[in-house]
Amino acid sequence: MPPRLLLSLAFMAALTVACADPPDKEMQQAQVAIDAAKAAGADRYAATDFTAAQEALKQANDAVAQRDYRLALNHALDARERAQTAAKDAADRKAAARIDSDRAVAHASAALGEARARLKAAENAHIQPRALTDARRTIVSVEQAVQKARAAREREDYLDAMEMVNGAASRLQGVVRELDAATPAALRRRH
Repeated sequence: MPPRLLLSLAFMAALTVACADPPDKEMQQAQVAIDAAKAAGADRYAATDFTAAQEALKQANDAVAQRDYRLALNHALDARERAQTAAKDAADRKAAARIDSDRAVAHASAALGEARARLKAAENAHIQPRALTDARRTIVSVEQAVQKARAAREREDYLDAMEMVNGAASRLQGVVRELDAATPAALRRRH
């Protein structure tokens, strides 16, 4: 027999023996990688890859139930790789979300300071109570949102933090415009 044919037969025999048992070790490694990815926030920050990893592990389990251990091995290896990718992507995206949430909260806080100053000038100008009431209501609502966003940032829930202050600055800019329109120009300049 030619040496190449012997080598090919030996490889096929080894592969057959290797796939005679379920790939328990690889499936456990995949589960550990999925658990680590979840701990890294992949379920929120890299949901597509994380879900694909879970699905690949499910397919590995299904293949084991059908005694197709080669397919199970392929799915287990795919699950592990996808979970590792999800964990890495989650770490990168979480870091970016942290920076974005810091900016969003800072922007909302600065807009709050401006709105409070304009409210004080409007109160001193004794403008219509309805305009003041609406402005106060919006300012209080945004203050609460900013506090909740800061708490979310402390929990490292940066996506929720950004969502909580989403649109806050534009709402406050509307309040500032309304207060400016209702406050005489001479009084705005004094304060």
